[in-house]
Amino acid sequence: MSYIRHIETLVPEVSYPQTLAGEVLSERSASDKTKRYIKKVYAASGIEKRHSIVTDFLPGCETGLFVESDGSVKEPTTGERNAAYVAAAKEMVPEIARRTMDHCPGISSWDITHVITVSCTGFFNPGPDLLVIDALDLSPKVERYHLGFMGCYAAFPALKMASQFCALDESATVLIVCLELCSIHLQNKDDLDSIVANSVFADGAAAAVVSSRPPEAGERGFSIEHFGCNLAREGIDDMAWDIGDHGFNIVLSKYVARIIGAGIKGLMDEVLSGSDLSPDDIVHWAVHPGGRAIVDKVESGLELQADQVRASRETLSSFGNMSSATILFVLLAIMNDEKTNDGDSVCAMAFGPGLTIETSILNAVVS
Repeated sequence: MSYIRHIETLVPEVSYPQTLAGEVLSERSASDKTKRYIKKVYAASGIEKRHSIVTDFLPGCETGLFVESDGSVKEPTTGERNAAYVAAAKEMVPEIARRTMDHCPGISSWDITHVITVSCTGFFNPGPDLLVIDALDLSPKVERYHLGFMGCYAAFPALKMASQFCALDESATVLIVCLELCSIHLQNKDDLDSIVANSVFADGAAAAVVSSRPPEAGERGFSIEHFGCNLAREGIDDMAWDIGDHGFNIVLSKYVARIIGAGIKGLMDEVLSGSDLSPDDIVHWAVHPGGRAIVDKVESGLELQADQVRASRETLSSFGNMSSATILFVLLAIMNDEKTNDGDSVCAMAFGPGLTIETSILNAVVS
């Protein structure tokens, strides 16, 4: 048995109201029809605000990643975007690593045996794993792994790896750090995929400590019970991206939510087939809020109560979609909720290119 002992989250100081973000992007379009569509998409997003390392759109900011010194729109190269990622990562990764260990009762940095870092929005080497080692003064013999370019579901392979390490070695303690700076890949384009992507993605980091030791008295956490993974091949062309000369070229079709909604009941029957649980036994649903429509389709497809997906909607509203880090924000909200009781079953799920669907069954531990 392995346990999520602690979750920590971190966002950049700068945040933008969704209304302001929509206004800025609509002003950049030359088409009145596109302007109206952008405002409609942003108004229906279910997002109130998003955090970003990009400061270009703050009042009084005269230049930045997307704005030239004369105020004109700039299309930064992939190299310029990645440089912004590296600079922010060198601040955010050490900070969240230190905060995680400072706030994890019963576990110190010296207990960490494995470090898993996760990111799809930037690249550099030596990478974020070494930043964690240095920030916590860990032994150079600590095992390090990096999961890159997997997308919104990548926290699940990381949790799966951590759980397997703990199963093989009862003394193992794994630190997972997810960092996603999606806003650096903002696209100044009028195609529908870019508009949708621009409207939901945001920046954030999250970390989790996984151990074979259960939470101590007074702590909250989760026991990790089961993982499931599947592919909805009919959606293979509806969620994808590649690296262009000016950031990521993203495909994010409106059909993704429909595909997920149509298959979610069958998927959950498969995931729960090896257990004594049915969907009706799950108390909390930690649905990756890739967009409001995804949460809507899961809720309606499984006939859930609004309160069962409240953590997902609140995370979307306050932070937007931070790719792989987002599901840990949702799980933290459930963990800290006073309505979460010891033994409550939790189903966490996220979606990504493929169309990949990752799930995990957890039990709340309230010591």
